[in-house]
Amino acid sequence: MKNITISELRKELSGKSEKELTDEIINLFKKIPQVKEYYTVAFSAEGEEHVLEKYKDIITHEFFPKRGYGKARLSVAKKAISDFKKISDKPHLIVDIMLHYVEQGVNYTAQYGDINEPFYNSMEKMFEDALEIAKKHNELSQFQELCEELVSEACQGWGFQDGLNCIYDEFYDNSTPRK
Repeated sequence: MKNITISELRKELSGKSEKELTDEIINLFKKIPQVKEYYTVAFSAEGEEHVLEKYKDIITHEFFPKRGYGKARLSVAKKAISDFKKISDKPHLIVDIMLHYVEQGVNYTAQYGDINEPFYNSMEKMFEDALEIAKKHNELSQFQELCEELVSEACQGWGFQDGLNCIYDEFYDNSTPRK
């Protein structure tokens, strides 16, 4: 069985009354957690923070679980970011969760020592992607202090700190001395 197309869905929905459409959305809201999260982010500033924290917790847990050692499965942490992007299109929240990923990576290397090149490459790429989004939406200043901290706290392994520093300098005027 193939999935219906958007045009088929539109055709089906156009034949429904406003009440039937409302009931359909409420049904989806009750049955599918991601739909509930989507509307929570869309309609509630307080709820948007709650949902953001849920996805940040998934990332944090991957690096620093409450018990035992973190597995640091980057795929799991990146999936949390991808899932959050499906729920929210608010750039400042997306940048926030992406920088949280980098922050956990920086903390992980500080805690457990040198990791491997793919790990650092992933952190650097996420850092750059986050700053690209922030720049596109004129929100770089909102994240400058956090980015400065990430660069200064990053370890030297595999040129990690140098990589973050170069990316930072691409986006921020380096005439202002960092702390």
